Amino acid sequence: MTPSEQAAHAEPVQTDRIFTVPNVISMIRLLGIPVFLYLLIATDAVWWAFGLLVTIGATDWLDGKLARLMDQTSKLGAILDPLIDRLYLLSALVGFVIIGIIPWWVAVILIARDGILTLTMFVYRRRGLPPPDVIYLGKAATFALMSAFPWILAGHADWPGDTAAGAFGYAFLVWGTAVYVWTGGLYVWKAMAVARTFPVVDRANTGHSAVSP
Repeated sequence: MTPSEQAAHAEPVQTDRIFTVPNVISMIRLLGIPVFLYLLIATDAVWWAFGLLVTIGATDWLDGKLARLMDQTSKLGAILDPLIDRLYLLSALVGFVIIGIIPWWVAVILIARDGILTLTMFVYRRRGLPPPDVIYLGKAATFALMSAFPWILAGHADWPGDTAAGAFGYAFLVWGTAVYVWTGGLYVWKAMAVARTFPVVDRANTGHSAVSP
């Protein structure tokens, strides 16, 4: 592979830039979450809530795509994107439980999964290691859940296709939840393997975070 080909295949460099087009889109997505909850819980504007939900989910793909196309990958964007995804899932789950269109225990399972994985990050930090590589099956599960919510909401609106939309949405919810929990177990297993293999870094004595097996 030539140097130019290697450069083309290289990972995008993250910068400290804040005001980028993808980051602005991410912030708009973030501001849309409380608006969605208001529409869902405090009003009968089901279709407005549906449209906002679809928009928030679609722009998740858009901001990442623009970051690569416009060479505007940033450290802030790398934090915002997964954070907003989690807030999106959390807000939709809480809202749907409140209005009674998904059982509370489904929300508990999904929220507990993310809570447990957050705790496993301490295993990596205490050893001076980066977070684990993304399991792409987990991304597929997240996509399935993000797709399920609009369909479920459409299934509770009054229109000719409500029954089919609801069935489609709940099918995505079941599949997404199962795979989401499964990949969560894989992340926990990885963290346990790291805990057994790598020693905890004594930062006071070493002054750095390098470790060896």
